[in-house]
Amino acid sequence: MRIVMGAQNCGFGPVAELVAVSRQLRGHDRVFVGDGVAAVFARHNADAFDGVYDTGGMPEKDRAAVIDVLLRGSDHVVSVMDAELVFRSVVARRPVTMVDSLFGFWQLARPPAGIHELCATMPRSCFAAADRHLAGLSPHERIVAAHLTATHSVVQNFPGVSERAAEIAALGTGPRIHRTGSIVDVEGLRDVARTTAGPEHDLLINVGGFKNFLLDFDVNNDYLLLLDRWIPDLLRDWPRFRRVLVCGGPFGQGRERTVSAAGGRADCRLLRQRELLQAVAGTPDYLLAPGLTALHESIALGRLPLAIHEQHYAHVFTMRALDGTLFGRGGGRFTDVVPRHPLPEDDFAGTAALVRLAGRIREDEALYARYRRTFNERIEHYVSLTPPQRQHGVEELGTLLDGEPLHSVMAEILGKPSPEAGT
Repeated sequence: MRIVMGAQNCGFGPVAELVAVSRQLRGHDRVFVGDGVAAVFARHNADAFDGVYDTGGMPEKDRAAVIDVLLRGSDHVVSVMDAELVFRSVVARRPVTMVDSLFGFWQLARPPAGIHELCATMPRSCFAAADRHLAGLSPHERIVAAHLTATHSVVQNFPGVSERAAEIAALGTGPRIHRTGSIVDVEGLRDVARTTAGPEHDLLINVGGFKNFLLDFDVNNDYLLLLDRWIPDLLRDWPRFRRVLVCGGPFGQGRERTVSAAGGRADCRLLRQRELLQAVAGTPDYLLAPGLTALHESIALGRLPLAIHEQHYAHVFTMRALDGTLFGRGGGRFTDVVPRHPLPEDDFAGTAALVRLAGRIREDEALYARYRRTFNERIEHYVSLTPPQRQHGVEELGTLLDGEPLHSVMAEILGKPSPEAGT
């Protein structure tokens, strides 16, 4: 079976989940198509696919033509939160599975019944017509629409998912929603468990892919500039962290660097996914931007991480949802530093507010001193946790986020070909 695969171009979370899905589909011809940070990650982990088509830099007409040709030659499509790929697949009459780790997060200005009605009347003659028909939907609503038009819907469990799934199921039509547990590279996790050696570093800091609809490495990058200022101070404040590894998208493609201070060293670079898993398993202490994929991987490896401050609004959502857990209570938040800073309850506006907040903290000496002090307090509490306490933190997250195994769901889906397959 030839499977075309793509992921939302928003940080590393969606494409890391796509890699996890793809690795469980050996025996099929798996073709990635996409651009931006998603394509960077796919190329960096190219062994998870049988072909990688990077459409970055192409004129829109050429990009669309490449995708449509691949779809016409496919038997099935897997999209991780890429709504456009789902709609193009529907128009191409190809069975498509929509995979989503943020199903409960999407903010809807209109009721699901209204989105469902638009989907039911969506023209299938060409993508342009379908796209015009759905033009009134917000980006979040388009993702829900993609679930409603997809052949299969796979969602990763999280607080709020059950309620959203029941709301969608009550519409009476649409695909069955499969609620899974962790969408992670199970085989890679097993290999890491068998081969983990002694630690190369004292501390791992994972900032994820970073790039999204607003953030970039050189634009709206106040978070990264704040990180640049803070890392030398981390080395000065914490002599126990002599060897620090800082990894993520901002340190790929020639952006690797080393920071030294007070006898300590921080190596900043982009790792392949399985190299990152090895580092998570083998490093005593772990700080991460609170993305769900990285968190699930950490749980699967039995490691309780400490959340660093939020990059975008989805991180705010995650930390609020997990506030009752040891992980949620212990994580760093920008509200620790500026409690009264307004944060709009909106994906784009909330993310923009976080960018401004990171800039204020970096540029204001008093605010930066408070940021440094409060985060040191968070780290102090984190490193003081006993092994049983950390294990408890891992287990409570594992129980909260558990669901049907991904491999079972995908085997069921691909074992039941759609009547449209191959047409």
